[in-house]
Amino acid sequence: MREFGYQRVTDVAHAVAVLDADPRARFLGGGTNLVDLMKTGVERPARLVDIRGLPLDEIATTPRGGLCIGATVTNSDLAAHPEVRLRYPALTQAVLAGASGQLRNMATVGGNLLQRTRCGYFTDVSRPCNKRVPGSGCPAVEGEHHNHAILGASDHCVAVHPSDMGVALAAFDAVVHFETADGPGELPLEEFYLPVGDTPHRETALPAGALITGVTLPPLPVAAHSRYRKVRERASFAFAIGSLALALDVRDGVVRDARLALGAVASRPWRARAAERVLIGALADAETYAAAATAELAAARPLPHNGYKVTLMHNLVVAELTALAEKTAR
Repeated sequence: MREFGYQRVTDVAHAVAVLDADPRARFLGGGTNLVDLMKTGVERPARLVDIRGLPLDEIATTPRGGLCIGATVTNSDLAAHPEVRLRYPALTQAVLAGASGQLRNMATVGGNLLQRTRCGYFTDVSRPCNKRVPGSGCPAVEGEHHNHAILGASDHCVAVHPSDMGVALAAFDAVVHFETADGPGELPLEEFYLPVGDTPHRETALPAGALITGVTLPPLPVAAHSRYRKVRERASFAFAIGSLALALDVRDGVVRDARLALGAVASRPWRARAAERVLIGALADAETYAAAATAELAAARPLPHNGYKVTLMHNLVVAELTALAEKTAR
């Protein structure tokens, strides 16, 4: 690991000013991803700016009845918060599925959104990778890609985003708030992550030097009837090979509202808009659920060794919609 500077900050404006003055610096929250990448040489910041002392560690109800989640709230505190468990249960389930208790105690909400892919070619600095070195190539396209993207990828990158929490936030129309030297800003989560295209090294739409200050969730009655399901290759503490956050409102046998987001299938949490369009207003039955899954996965472009994900995600969507509808029907 290379030498680096370290300083603590207790004021948001000061934190932003430090990074504005030194573009080679990086904000440090829990460090559960950044420090690992520093050890492998993927990340080489000149200075770490410790933001754990900033007043961004609270969860509060918004004036409209949603939730505002501070950027330095730990994953453990987020999962345990009574309002999150009651009003957005899929978010609690996603966070608990994401890592061990020790990691959840350190990891922060802001850091979780910014975590980098776990693609082996990205984390191995001896190999080419367009995310690390733009224009160097993507060996995963013809190499090891069994857990890579089937949606929204390109010839330049087929890696997937590893966040579980982000999948639930995508389903619930979360908005990311940030601060820059020019003032505050916000981005809907669907606009926060950039499409891969030919610039996979540009992962988010955050302005340079921006500090994530929090995430807001809108008041969303359907989110109270939600769940998160993660499929992985071993039972605990593994990254997903496919995941699903969904919320469903079924009344009189008809789907009145539905929210779905898929994980481990794209470079970002994938909002399943095509599936939602099929579901809303349709009969809550197996035929509708299958049609919704088929509509969403019609755009899938699997590689030779990850085609199983198309079948996996189709079956997962149908099974979880069926289970949630039976639980929430009224």
